[in-house]
Amino acid sequence: QLAGKWFLVGMASRCSYLAEHSHQLEATAVTVTVLDGQSLAVSTFRKLDGMCWEIRQRYLPAQAHGRFLLKGRGYGSKVDVVVGETDHSSYAILYYQKGRSISVKLYGRTIRVSDAVMDKFEQRVSAVGLSEDMTYYFPTYGFCDSADEFHVLDGEL
Repeated sequence: QLAGKWFLVGMASRCSYLAEHSHQLEATAVTVTVLDGQSLAVSTFRKLDGMCWEIRQRYLPAQAHGRFLLKGRGYGSKVDVVVGETDHSSYAILYYQKGRSISVKLYGRTIRVSDAVMDKFEQRVSAVGLSEDMTYYFPTYGFCDSADEFHVLDGEL
């Protein structure tokens, strides 16, 4: 049900890199494909230095429904992904936990979501101890639909 195209609307995180580079956020689109009925192939399309890139990741199913594991490179770089809330047709709120740090992402089927969904996202953000000044909203223009074969990365964003 998560399959298809999504747009990254907002993200809350304590990531210092994000805080320092928030003025450089790029419109980000994601395509999700369900593999073998369980794991998800996730392609993230975004610009880096003005070029369109595709970052490919695989979310492996974890023990419970709506939970996934994202394995990074190297020891201890796994990320637990939890689908916090979604209606599949308009929005999805996902939690990403790596060690002790947690971030929350809001995806929409369209580039904008309703105020009600925005409120839900903000409530979820504050519930995990993140604040408004750690919340970033992404541009609604300048999306990449694809990347050429020389601009594909496998692994973490």
